[in-house]
Amino acid sequence: MTSIELEPELDAPIPGMSLTHELGARPWQQPPQYPTVEEAVDHYTSRMMTDEFSDQLVDIMDMGIPLTTLANTIQLAGVMEGKHTTDVGLLVLPVLIETMMVIGDSAGIEYDTGLEDEPRTNRDSLAKRTVEKLRNEMDKKSVDPEDGMADTLVEEVKMESASEEVEESPQEEPMGLMARRN
Repeated sequence: MTSIELEPELDAPIPGMSLTHELGARPWQQPPQYPTVEEAVDHYTSRMMTDEFSDQLVDIMDMGIPLTTLANTIQLAGVMEGKHTTDVGLLVLPVLIETMMVIGDSAGIEYDTGLEDEPRTNRDSLAKRTVEKLRNEMDKKSVDPEDGMADTLVEEVKMESASEEVEESPQEEPMGLMARRN
């Protein structure tokens, strides 16, 4: 039999090597290609009005991805490529969203803008559904006192109820050096 010796691979990058580039070597460390909001808007709208981009955008909108997420991704990519600065990108966001809405309307599809405030009932309803499910299970089953399962279910229901009561209690006003007064 032959023995196979494994040699360590020493040509892998050193940890932190990505942080050793000289200043100005990255696109976002250079002056931006479009320094003003108007120039950045012109750049994006001309790209977004092409048939190829519009077709891809309609497909993505059809999947239900919010327009705010798409616009943020597009502007962040522009920052990373050195097209514009972060602040110009943030100022361009509303124009990107409106342009995407126009494309979606012209294609006749329904889309999620991502601008609507969604109620934060998911957590509350999940907790309430869990408690209801446990209560229903306890009511439906004839629970054997020797089993110990009844005690566990009762404790879980009590813990859920106690956590709901704690969430509803009024908040104490913060105190300390950095606390804000109303």
